[in-house]
Amino acid sequence: MATEAPAHGGYLDILRAPHAARLLAGTLVGRLPNGTGPIAMTLFVRDQGGSYSLAGGLIAAYGISNAVGQPLLGRAVDLKGQPRVQLPAAVLSALGMALFALAGIGHLALAYAAVVLAGLFTPPLEGGLRALWPSVLGREDRVHRAYALDAVAQEVMFTVGPLLVTLLVALWSPAAALLVINVLGVLGALAVVLSEPSRTWRSAVREAHWLGALRSPGLLALLGSFFFVGLALGSITVSAVAYADDRGAPSAYGWLMAALGLGALFGGVLYGARQWAGAPERRLRVLVGLLAVCYLPLMLTPGPVAMAGLSVLSGVFLAPALACAFIVVDRHAPSGTVTEAFSWLVTTFGVGAALGSAAAGPAVELAGTTAGFAVAGAGGLVALLVLLATGRALRAPTGRGTTVRHAAGGTVPGAVHAEKNAH
Repeated sequence: MATEAPAHGGYLDILRAPHAARLLAGTLVGRLPNGTGPIAMTLFVRDQGGSYSLAGGLIAAYGISNAVGQPLLGRAVDLKGQPRVQLPAAVLSALGMALFALAGIGHLALAYAAVVLAGLFTPPLEGGLRALWPSVLGREDRVHRAYALDAVAQEVMFTVGPLLVTLLVALWSPAAALLVINVLGVLGALAVVLSEPSRTWRSAVREAHWLGALRSPGLLALLGSFFFVGLALGSITVSAVAYADDRGAPSAYGWLMAALGLGALFGGVLYGARQWAGAPERRLRVLVGLLAVCYLPLMLTPGPVAMAGLSVLSGVFLAPALACAFIVVDRHAPSGTVTEAFSWLVTTFGVGAALGSAAAGPAVELAGTTAGFAVAGAGGLVALLVLLATGRALRAPTGRGTTVRHAAGGTVPGAVHAEKNAH
């Protein structure tokens, strides 16, 4: 059941809150290298004469190293604060990608080492922003609406990002595109960590446990599902390049990826314009099911205009599913692990995307572009099956919610955020 959101609870209300627009914009710019990295890397490898399999392998190495780094860096943020982790990580990641852009694929060991460095130190800005929302916005309903806004804003990045990469490639080269987006990434991270909410944020007290956020069964179930959502999206990245090559129109790749982002943007705006009743875990199953169904028509691979339309359709339920997943993470994350828990979601999504890219490359080369998009359809269906099979674990939230600080006039020196069960 859904109701129209009151005017005072809309996106403008969120953006008018002190620091909110800066944090959102800085995080999106800071995440450009990660969000557009697979696209820029694929175009770079192809420009240098590399195969789809090589591009997929490098993207997989980048994604897997990102997956290793995100939860470790997220835990470090929970323990040490944001500025001491986010900015150094952003600089190291950018240096790794600059090495890849300058060295090329002539020495494969160096190329793989460079992308591993870039992936390993990708700063956990996404999880960090979601950890900041409660201290910036306060009320639970505003925090949930910020999650939806966050998902919508991501799709703006995923719409504009591919076009930016395509423009940079057209004006200069794929290597220049890699360098520019990573410089922008460092500037975005800098904007976030210099803000007052980031500088003063502290995680709630956490129970000492080597598993950290992963001791929550509900969180594990969610991560298992979104691994396959990531796999579907990763396979689309490589398959769309193959589709553009088949049609003899390299620019079609950027347009298809932008169309997917546009669909997600449209879906996210509609989803965030309403208040939803009922358990978010049940709603998430419906959204992931619709997402899976919308991936299947991509296998038809019609002409560019129709394919762009199918790409829009395939993205419609992505942002709503992500926004709902953010709430589920909040409900199931153990106390004091909020950044780590969100980083684990990014991690499993990234691992899935990396393996989806790696699987789509050989699938395209062995059986054509349709086979590459079939990987996406299969990934979406398995994501739904995981949620259906783990319904019991997702029924009982075990988390303590996000951290919320109520301090008149700003930060209380030495205070930590008090956690509450938002539900």
